[in-house]
Amino acid sequence: MDELTLKDYLRETSIIQSRLMFAAVIGVILVVVLVLRLFYLQVDQHQHYATLSQDNRIRLVPIPPVRGQIYDRNGVILAENLPVYTLEVTPDRVGNIDILLQQVGQLVELSEKDLERFNETLRARPGFEAQTLKAGLTDDEVGRFAVNQHRFDGIELRARLQRHYPLGAELVHVVGYVGRISEADLGRIDRAAYRGTDYIGKLGIEDRYEEILLGKVGYEQVETNAHGRVVRTLARTSPVAGGNVHLNIDTQLQQVARESLGEFEGAVVAVEPRTGAVMAFVSNPVYDPNPFVNGIDTKSYKVLRESPARPLLNRALNGRYAPGSTIKGLFALAALENHRSPEYAVYCPGWFSLKGSRHRYRCWKRTGHGSMNLYNAIVQSCDVYFYQLAHSLGIDKLHEFLTRYGLGRITGIDLEGEPSGLVPSKDWKRRVKGQPWYPGETVITGIGQGYTLVTPLQLATVTATLANRGKRIRPRLVQIIEEPQAKNRQVLPPEMLEKVKFGNDQHYERVIHALTDVVHGQRGTARRVGRGAEYRFAGKTGTAQVIGIAQGARYDEKKIAKRFRDHSLFIAFAPVGDPRIAVAVIAENGGSGSRTAAPIARRVMDYFLTGSVEPLVPPKSKMTEARDGRPDQT
Repeated sequence: MDELTLKDYLRETSIIQSRLMFAAVIGVILVVVLVLRLFYLQVDQHQHYATLSQDNRIRLVPIPPVRGQIYDRNGVILAENLPVYTLEVTPDRVGNIDILLQQVGQLVELSEKDLERFNETLRARPGFEAQTLKAGLTDDEVGRFAVNQHRFDGIELRARLQRHYPLGAELVHVVGYVGRISEADLGRIDRAAYRGTDYIGKLGIEDRYEEILLGKVGYEQVETNAHGRVVRTLARTSPVAGGNVHLNIDTQLQQVARESLGEFEGAVVAVEPRTGAVMAFVSNPVYDPNPFVNGIDTKSYKVLRESPARPLLNRALNGRYAPGSTIKGLFALAALENHRSPEYAVYCPGWFSLKGSRHRYRCWKRTGHGSMNLYNAIVQSCDVYFYQLAHSLGIDKLHEFLTRYGLGRITGIDLEGEPSGLVPSKDWKRRVKGQPWYPGETVITGIGQGYTLVTPLQLATVTATLANRGKRIRPRLVQIIEEPQAKNRQVLPPEMLEKVKFGNDQHYERVIHALTDVVHGQRGTARRVGRGAEYRFAGKTGTAQVIGIAQGARYDEKKIAKRFRDHSLFIAFAPVGDPRIAVAVIAENGGSGSRTAAPIARRVMDYFLTGSVEPLVPPKSKMTEARDGRPDQT
């Protein structure tokens, strides 16, 4: 007999209804949560998500300003901007940087230096900024990449302006160059001011006037597609171009000066006495700044850095040399200011000794000059006269007098990194070397030897001060600052410094008369260089020793390696009555000042004053010519 199964339909109905009710409640709750979530997203957080959406579609792109150009005083362009093609990567829009670089490298040659610089930039800059992968693409590279650009996201081919120096090496020590912004640069600059640009002034005028040359960055608000490519421009704030800088440099004069130096390492500085305008600023040898713009390769830089000629050294600004006899004119003024009669005579037997000492400080003329007053001592550059003068005045008076003219101090020229040179004193030696000052050190200071060090720029400014009869003017390279958009030209006026005053201004005329006869007198040490001049000029020869010569030994240039030979110096200004140019020349290891440096200065003045120059004539190797300021000493 089958069992009878009874169903409780009422109970089952109740269970089903409760389950449906529970499901309905859950459904209602989920709907409420969904509605609340939608309300939160659409109403409460609307602004936030709208902004995110907008940022995914709208991008702010920096527009680099056009860098200001640099000209010489005659409008010759020294630094310009040339169009080049660059590859720029926006890292945030690239899936895998390494794969991208590998693929792009198959179309465009990427050097190790390019990759190294790019990786440095990746670490230093935010990923939303476009960063240069390679600049200066060739036409073939531009064509290959343009055809394949659709394959790559986050990388674009752009036309940019790049710095170029049309005269190459000629003015590198004046103009300097720009280079890629380094991590060190990023630590000291306002990054917002350099958005969109990879370059900054590194040396020279490019560095000193960076703020003026840079300009102000602009911006574009652009709409992009899903791949980050620009669809249209929504708004634009134009950049402000950098100001143009016009120098006092005369490019033709600069070229004549450097050509005249020939193969000699050294410097030529020419200054306009009335204004302080630096018209020639030569340091030889030179180097081409153009490879530095995008980063010179390691091998080439090593050659420059390790060259014995040191082309990277700006000798006109940073070279420090013993001035030799070029400062005897200043010591003559010191003698007159300290009440020494110009007729006071010193007998020169060819040597000088301190009382109680057997050591002899030799004159360049070993047979001696005989009786020398101040005029003759300058004209014939008698060392013994100035040995005795220095000893009688003492080192502290010499120090005080030379610093009046700006020696031992920076000139304040508009370039960075100028050294002060050195004018020694008793306090200086005690402080720096921890030693007392010795009388013999005063003696050789009288002929510009010993611890005394000057730069070619300082010598030129001192010469200009002599030409001005004591009026000191700060040397300046920049003449005009021009704002192209505002059509505003600011002419920089001469900056007068404190005048070197004397109790009797006739002291200047007396010394300048003697300096004039150095080149125009019958017995002047540089009389050869004054022959045939269409104008009268004042000058002073100088020879600075590089190595000491033992007591009693003779200096034989032929037996000495070139790097140990004396430096050749000459200072001059012209015309004497109305000075328009002051020149300082240093030819390293050039020997006699009258033989090597003086003809260089004459050639520079000839070109400036007459517009013509004589053909270059190699200096004579005559051993009997004056070697001013070279004592024989142990």
